[in-house]
Amino acid sequence: MSDDPVRTRIESDPYCEALGIELAELGDGTARTELTVGEDHRNFHGTLHGGAIYSLADAAFAAASNSRGETAFALETNISYLDMVDVGTTLVAEATETHAGGRTAEYAVEVSAGDDRIATFRGRVYRPDGGE
Repeated sequence: MSDDPVRTRIESDPYCEALGIELAELGDGTARTELTVGEDHRNFHGTLHGGAIYSLADAAFAAASNSRGETAFALETNISYLDMVDVGTTLVAEATETHAGGRTAEYAVEVSAGDDRIATFRGRVYRPDGGE
């Protein structure tokens, strides 16, 4: 944990902790999360569960959109799955704010394994305090 209260709050997410998602970096409107794929992240086909990829991207989105200490709630998200990975692979999700307009903001998240893009995610948030 960090001395930064915003980072500490984000790092205390029990869902991310249960999945093994870690907050690697946090900046103004940006975040990077990481997940090393384990046996328990597989689905009944034996491949990585799409929900694990989505959760990793969503965690980066949530961290980036709340990075300035103001509350942001997801309005909508979507994800495109592009590739699969094996158990033991570390996935990285990098979120970047692409638009901020008062009470709403938009984020792009790229999930990768090394040089391979695994998924792309987009999300939009509502900021009840007006993004001020």
